[in-house]
Amino acid sequence: MPMPSPTSSPNKPITVSIVSHGQLALIRPLLEHLDRFSHEVVERVVLTINIPEDDVLEGLQWRFPVTRIANTSPKGFGANHNQAFGHCDTPWFLVLNPDIRFDNDVLAPLLEQAGPRSGLLTPRILEPGKTEPEQHRAIITPVEILTRRRPGYPRPAVPAWIPGLFMLFRSQVYAQIKGFDEKRFFMYGEDFDICARTRLAGWELQVREDLMARHDAQRASHGNRKHLYWHASSLLKVWMSGVFWRYRRLVR
Repeated sequence: MPMPSPTSSPNKPITVSIVSHGQLALIRPLLEHLDRFSHEVVERVVLTINIPEDDVLEGLQWRFPVTRIANTSPKGFGANHNQAFGHCDTPWFLVLNPDIRFDNDVLAPLLEQAGPRSGLLTPRILEPGKTEPEQHRAIITPVEILTRRRPGYPRPAVPAWIPGLFMLFRSQVYAQIKGFDEKRFFMYGEDFDICARTRLAGWELQVREDLMARHDAQRASHGNRKHLYWHASSLLKVWMSGVFWRYRRLVR
């Protein structure tokens, strides 16, 4: 995936990609938070409308432009963000879930800490009703899935992968690894896969432990058979991929 050719030199370092699946009302507070806390580092937001919906954002303005993409038919998670990357001419590309919330600016501090080999950045994520952030993720295996919530689970000091709800990519890296694998994955599994390919390409995953974003979790998959099927089939695709086995050898 080549880097998009910039039409002008961006003044700010981050392009944000958000996808709506009938969730514009959920996205409004996210845009308000980005405008309130992080407008000084956000060059633009690329908002993909994946399915038709009422435009509850009509007439609203922020201190960054919002580029809209209206899909003629629904696309998967990775395909939507790969499409949005075509509008990125900034050094950094941020993939955000519609239900992420902020209480302060986390984007500028993330960039300040980025090292020369940092390919993917994230803060800690706080789930609803929790006082501590989500634990770091180990290599995803059947045993890991079954034991991660049990007492005595060996929590990794650094994550092997980062969930796709907040992923701040160096644009050079996103282009180098050709973005998300939209051919193999429709929804779920692509976040592990892209983290693995980032590491296999020689780049680092970097977590800033003192920064926090909130996940106002909207998990349709918990009660939706279609989403559960996508989850299960995506896990099988992960475990059958050469990327998984090469990455497992790397982190051992």
